[in-house]
Amino acid sequence: KAHNDHLIQEINKNFAKEVGLRVVHICLPEGSSKDEIINEILRLNEDPNVQGLALDLPESLYSSKVLNAVKPEKDVDGLSDINLGRLVRGDASDCLVPPTVCAVMELLEDLGGKTVLLVGAGGAVGAALQCMLQREGVATMSCQWKAPQLQTKLHHADVVVVGSTKPDDVPVSWIKPGTTIISCSRDLLSEKHYGPQNNHAAENTLGSLAVAMRMQNMVKNTERWIQSQQYRKWDLHCLKLQTLSPVPSDIEISRAQTPKAVDVLAKEIGLLTDEIESYGQTKAKVRLSLLERLKDQPDGKYVLVAGITPTPLGEGKSTVAIGLVQALTAHLNINSFACLRQPSQGPTFGVKGGAAGGGYAQVIPMEEFNLHLTGDIHAITAANNLLAAAIDARILHENTQSDKALYSRLVPVVNGVREFSAIQLARLRRLGVNKTDPGALTEEEISKFSRLDIDPSTITWQRVVDTNDRFLRKITVGQANSEKGFVRQAQFDIAVASEIMAILALTTSLQDMKERLGKMVVANDKKGEPVTAEDLGVTGALAVLMKDAIKPTLMQTLEGTPVFVHAGPFANIAHGNSSVLADKIALKLVGEKGFVVTEAGFGADIGMEKFFNIKCRASGLVPSVVVLVATVRALKMHGGGPNVTAGAPLKKEYTEENLQLVADGCCNLQKQIQIAQLFGVPVVVALNTFKTDSPAEVDLVCKIAKQSGAFDAVPCNHWSAGGRGAVKLAQAVEKAANQKNSFKYLYSLELPIVEKIRIIAQKVYGAQDIELSPTAQSQVDRYTQQGFGNLPICMAKTHLSLSHQPERKGVPTGFILPISDVRASIGAGFIYPLVGTMSTMPGLPTRPCFYDIDLDPITEEVKGLF
Repeated sequence: KAHNDHLIQEINKNFAKEVGLRVVHICLPEGSSKDEIINEILRLNEDPNVQGLALDLPESLYSSKVLNAVKPEKDVDGLSDINLGRLVRGDASDCLVPPTVCAVMELLEDLGGKTVLLVGAGGAVGAALQCMLQREGVATMSCQWKAPQLQTKLHHADVVVVGSTKPDDVPVSWIKPGTTIISCSRDLLSEKHYGPQNNHAAENTLGSLAVAMRMQNMVKNTERWIQSQQYRKWDLHCLKLQTLSPVPSDIEISRAQTPKAVDVLAKEIGLLTDEIESYGQTKAKVRLSLLERLKDQPDGKYVLVAGITPTPLGEGKSTVAIGLVQALTAHLNINSFACLRQPSQGPTFGVKGGAAGGGYAQVIPMEEFNLHLTGDIHAITAANNLLAAAIDARILHENTQSDKALYSRLVPVVNGVREFSAIQLARLRRLGVNKTDPGALTEEEISKFSRLDIDPSTITWQRVVDTNDRFLRKITVGQANSEKGFVRQAQFDIAVASEIMAILALTTSLQDMKERLGKMVVANDKKGEPVTAEDLGVTGALAVLMKDAIKPTLMQTLEGTPVFVHAGPFANIAHGNSSVLADKIALKLVGEKGFVVTEAGFGADIGMEKFFNIKCRASGLVPSVVVLVATVRALKMHGGGPNVTAGAPLKKEYTEENLQLVADGCCNLQKQIQIAQLFGVPVVVALNTFKTDSPAEVDLVCKIAKQSGAFDAVPCNHWSAGGRGAVKLAQAVEKAANQKNSFKYLYSLELPIVEKIRIIAQKVYGAQDIELSPTAQSQVDRYTQQGFGNLPICMAKTHLSLSHQPERKGVPTGFILPISDVRASIGAGFIYPLVGTMSTMPGLPTRPCFYDIDLDPITEEVKGLF
């Protein structure tokens, strides 16, 4: 900050140029108040481009409030209370010495046996100078100009350091000849004040030297800033767990733990202040700028948690993922991050309840995790429905207007000027029209530009809502008179089934997301060519709605270890994995020896296969280990155990020892291990144990898993014991991650679409062959002809069986996999074949979870959530 002193500005500028610093002078209007100055200081404190802040103010405006407004790490003048406190305490490496003080010390090189008197040198500079002189072992005296003992002290002093202008009533004869006089006064003293006898006067040198020392401080500050940008080892304070038996409900456990403030957690894991945006006390968005800052930092190890074919008994993949990171970080002191999907509100109020893990291995606060979070799903809903509205509106306007009228409205005259928007110019270029003047288009070009000619029967883009609502599975739109008879059948999907959600999970940057959003195919035109969001002119608006949703959300586990919650795509019609960006940021933050644990939806045949073939292709990341989750009870069901009905007591087969059922059911576990081995990644089986499991059953599963090629198989009880219950699993994962990795994709993208489907069906599901319906075959032909044949495949099939028939447990063989239809998510970048019919809108059961969910109006606590 500069007041009207051009000489100081000029000296600052010249010195800065010499040392290669960029100095910006901000001159506030004359007469600015202290509050106005403080507001400007606070603004510069938060500017990430400003590494140091120096104040040049009139004497009257210096006050402790102004000096302490400067952030200590940006205080190049070293005048804040924090910097002075560090100086007095002797933390020389952690503080900056005021430049004037440095200049004085530089001038006073040989101080052995001399006495130094500080006159009129009060405040921060006086205190710092006294401290530095005393540290050098110099005898110092201090007094003000009006002090009665001034004459005596001046007579005994060898060096006089003057902090303010000498009053005229102090005669120069009081100063003994040969005394060195140094002036720190803001208006540099001239020789006439003291007379020619003081031939060692050094006041003329001090001003320039102080500016040079200030530049030196700026260089130190910049070096510190550069160091702060580098990766730092975590200084994580983990939270202690008080486990109870019997284990209370998830919400009670979550409530009993007090989470760390999210800004504290962010600092512990090496995030900078300007890299997080807090949403309340316990969650924050993390900015993507971190990837650029840590681009040279080696990645940590990448661990995927997958499972056997799920059963109504549940396997606990999320709980294992959380228990594993709690064990790694809180118990083995290894940096680790969990990266999870954001749950949909639909199942939360419908049939599933919460999805934050469970027991003593969960993300907290669980109610915030399960409800709204930071609004990403709402942003996706808004973007998705804006595009849906744009499609129907465009068809209506094209149906009811001439080419000329349509064109004049699409490219209107505004303030006497008519011009194309950037997205319209891009459309013209795609059409081969290289003109920029709206008046220069021919009638044919106007028609070509204005009309998308969408065929309503080919529209694939549906509206979405984040609620289980079966009555929106088929609807009719356009029934109002204002829509002029344009009525068509449509539907709603649940928000997480939107292609925009799949894009959010696979994108690698804001630019990449914009491009993917623009490529989304929403329908075909009447010639059979694809119509995209870019054609509708809505890409930029979609990106604006998604600009905050692209940032991962930082939360924590029950033991205070970090978690990223980001994206939540459907695991059947989409890839069912959390975001690439969250994984990439986490891999940089954990460091080379750390671990990032992420989870794939459903069984290994669906979620894991898509993780490898779709997500890893998008990210370029190489997985280190697969953790395959199983339970004795679920294996018994795969071995032929009786059906389970939600809410009914478990049959004795599931609560009593039955080694034969377990042995028979292990075929499913063996098959899922083999699927992981197709990709060349080591497998560790995590056996999620229950109190009803007998030691013999647990031993049998672990033995069969190892015989089937698993690197290790470990029982764990993190649900009841927290991270302590998954320490052996964490140790096994660490060992497996050090094994030689020969990761490979299952198929080449260059293969024809049908061949890629066949490879997945035969090698992963164990099908004998595939059979395409005529509809599916015609869609394959169309996508191939449109140039989409080189995309990966995202199979949409039941998660309840390796086959297409949910009731077939274990490892079905000899079946033909029927492909009823083939669709495409071009923006997300995959083709998705439908095996049977897929519901993209769940319905509410007779008694949904919302019966148990309530809010205490006094404490505002959420009750009954899982």
